[in-house]
Amino acid sequence: MELKRANLANLILLKLENNKEKLRKEFLIKGQINSCFLDDLLPEEVALEIYAKFPSPEDMSIHKSIRENKRIAAQMDLYDPLLEEIVYAFQDQRIVSIVEQITGINEMVPDDHLYAGGISLMSKGNFLNPHLDNSHDNDRENYRVLNLLYYVTPDWCQENGGNLELWDRGTKHGQRTIHSKFNRLVLMITNKSSYHSVSKVISDGKRCCVSNYYFSRLPAENEEYFHVTSFYGRPEEPFKDTLLRIDSTLRNLVRKITKKRIVDTKHIYKKKN
Repeated sequence: MELKRANLANLILLKLENNKEKLRKEFLIKGQINSCFLDDLLPEEVALEIYAKFPSPEDMSIHKSIRENKRIAAQMDLYDPLLEEIVYAFQDQRIVSIVEQITGINEMVPDDHLYAGGISLMSKGNFLNPHLDNSHDNDRENYRVLNLLYYVTPDWCQENGGNLELWDRGTKHGQRTIHSKFNRLVLMITNKSSYHSVSKVISDGKRCCVSNYYFSRLPAENEEYFHVTSFYGRPEEPFKDTLLRIDSTLRNLVRKITKKRIVDTKHIYKKKN
């Protein structure tokens, strides 16, 4: 099979259609961050090939601070074409439409420029502290409303770390863990209470993920809101939590006053054509 984005989108669409009602019920469970996941999204050989095409960590951008430690990439033309094809397969309008039916979130649009999307890789020692994603796109025109995370590392055990954590009752309480299992797609709402993190990787190997974000002119809440990406400490990190809250407050204040970033993001796909 030639793994072009239309072929990949067809496979994804079929799997979502066959599991639509189950996913919708799971996503709409009350009392938790709206989320659901679907296993065996693509044929195993396809998922394995996507994983095999991931670049080495050294060929990706590093984000390293007290907030996070991970490797990311959005300039997809630097890598094997299959990676760009799978990223944009999730932006097929048919996929967007069925995901709207599953989530109940309306008027969603994918992000052609991959602001914060693309591919990510985590290896031993990497982590992502609890946080809220930036409420808007890069130009503050649309709300970020949904994360789509597709994991492709074969035989990745939950004990390895690198798992998605959802803090349903806020960062002062326990988290719910979604295993970053091979060939698993996770859908997760992003709003002003969707606190999430990635547990520290404690094993050798690389946990690879294909990421997309959908946006909408309508907020995923009943009211308008704005915030920058805001990080927090884990319950066992009170001092770090204080530092991160101060950092988030200051960056929020600057953005609200100036309407501009302190530092321009480099995580944008700058297409040649």
